[in-house]
Amino acid sequence: VQLQASGGGSVQAGGSLRLSCVGTGSFVSVNDMGWYRQAPGKQRDLVAGINRGGTTNYADSVKGRFTISRDNAKNTVYLQMNNLKPDDTAVYYCNAKRSVSYGILNYWGQGTLVTVSS
Repeated sequence: VQLQASGGGSVQAGGSLRLSCVGTGSFVSVNDMGWYRQAPGKQRDLVAGINRGGTTNYADSVKGRFTISRDNAKNTVYLQMNNLKPDDTAVYYCNAKRSVSYGILNYWGQGTLVTVSS
């Protein structure tokens, strides 16, 4: 499984960005996909997740502002980010979890930088 993220950039507070992540490879056994972010000096945290059936979960800090969606036919996950705040500044990573006989394998995209200025 390989993941290619795109859509980051610089925006002023209150603006919007849409991230995309396209997956290739053995996606049949991938159930959960999601977006994580890592700000300088901080750990990587979950922003939003979605399973193959469309059930979503969000970090409290982004609820009501971010929307995760998924196109299973295209192995693609999106993150629509509205009303962005300076605290949203981070490198955003897409993630896919693949079930194998011995557990769960995590795959990561290369990261895309989101910078929000006040």
